[in-house]
Amino acid sequence: MILPTLRQLQYLKLLAEHGSFGKAAEAAHVTQPTLSAGVQELEKILGGPVVDRARSGVILTALGEAALAKAVSILNEAEDLVQSARNAGQPLTGRFRLGVIPTVAPFLLPKALPLLRSRFPKLRLFLREDLTHRLIALLKAGQLDAALIALPYDMSGLAHAHVSDDELLAALPSSHPLANQAAAPASAMESDDLILLEDGHCLRDHALAACRINPSRANPDEESFAATSLPTLVQMVGSGLGVTFLPAMAVAAGLTETADVAVMPLEAAHPSREIVVAWRSGSSRALEGRLLAETLRGV
Repeated sequence: MILPTLRQLQYLKLLAEHGSFGKAAEAAHVTQPTLSAGVQELEKILGGPVVDRARSGVILTALGEAALAKAVSILNEAEDLVQSARNAGQPLTGRFRLGVIPTVAPFLLPKALPLLRSRFPKLRLFLREDLTHRLIALLKAGQLDAALIALPYDMSGLAHAHVSDDELLAALPSSHPLANQAAAPASAMESDDLILLEDGHCLRDHALAACRINPSRANPDEESFAATSLPTLVQMVGSGLGVTFLPAMAVAAGLTETADVAVMPLEAAHPSREIVVAWRSGSSRALEGRLLAETLRGV
C-alpha cells in the first residue's frame, strides 16, 4: 500500500489555510506546479479529489476535510517527534510557543519571564495572549505547545499541571456600605449592580460559579455593563457603576492601587480558580509542560 508523504499532507494543510495554490506554494517554499503535483499524487493515493478548484479559490471536498483532520494530527505528532529528538536531555531549549489568558498574562509574566530566562537561557519563548477557547483551539491544532489557563474548563484531549490557586476577591466602590466590612457576602454581590468581563472570558464563569450566581443575572442588557479587560473593570467599579470580582494575583500586582475601590474576601466556599499549564494529551512536550508549571510555582 502506498502511503501519503508528510510533504503531501503539509500541502493539504497549507491549501486549507491559504485558500489558493499560489499562496500555499509560497508558504511551502515550493513552486505552484510542485505543490499541485503533490496534491494530485495525494488524490491518487486517497482515491478521490481533496479540493474543488474554483475561481473564488480552493475549497476542500468532504474527503479533503476528513483527510485534513487526520493530516493535522499526523503533522503535529511529526513535529513533536522532531522537537523531542532535538531537546532530548535538554528540556525547555529552542522554540516553545506558549499561550496565556489575558487575566493572567500581565500579572504573572513580569515575574515569570526573568526567572525562565535565568533558568533556561537557551529557551526561545513565543507568547500569544488570547481567550481560553481560542488558545485551546490553537493548542489542539498544534499551533501552540502549551497554554497557561484557568480551571475549571473542559479539558478533553488535554493534560495539565497545577501552578497555583488564585482566590477571587470582591471589589466595591470605596463609598459602598460594605466597603469597611471584613468580607463580602455572595448574596450582596448578586443583589447589587454586578459588572463582569464580557462573554468569552473564563474569569466571568469562574466568578459566577464560585458564588453560585445565576448566569442569567449577569447577562448584559441595555441597563447593565460589561468590561473588556480587568483594568477597565476596576475603573468602572471605582466610578461607582457597580461591584465585581477580581483575581487575587491581579490585586497583588497592583491593579487596584490607583482606583477608588475597596477589595475584600468573599463569604463563599472555595471562591477561587486554578491556574494550570495545559498541553495536548500524549504530546512529547509533556515533560516541558510540567517543568514550566513547576518553575511558575516558584514565582
